[in-house]
Amino acid sequence: MSLLDRLQSLSSAEEFFEVLDVPYDEAVVRVARLHILRRMGQYLRGSAADGAFDGADEAGVEALCREHLAQAYADFVASSPIAERIFKVHQDALRPKPEPNRPFVPLSALTGE
Repeated sequence: MSLLDRLQSLSSAEEFFEVLDVPYDEAVVRVARLHILRRMGQYLRGSAADGAFDGADEAGVEALCREHLAQAYADFVASSPIAERIFKVHQDALRPKPEPNRPFVPLSALTGE
């Protein structure tokens, strides 16, 4: 089984850290587990788009995955999930809300004129 297949079968953030042998603080992972994994995925997609996986052997893939997990983890050690805004719900929280459409009733409709 390839490393990428093995990573896809993992069910917790802690398993990613253990499999890739990346040290972590349990308190950070407890708060930002989904954010860290999502950010790691963003980094991996960026590397794949840049061709980093092309021709890479299993050791190269593992090193790249380890590097991106460590980088994603460091993002959330230095910041917070809300500040990093990985998920759409956090991004939408900053966007200005459009004014709601309020129905307009002309005064003449009320007076019968």
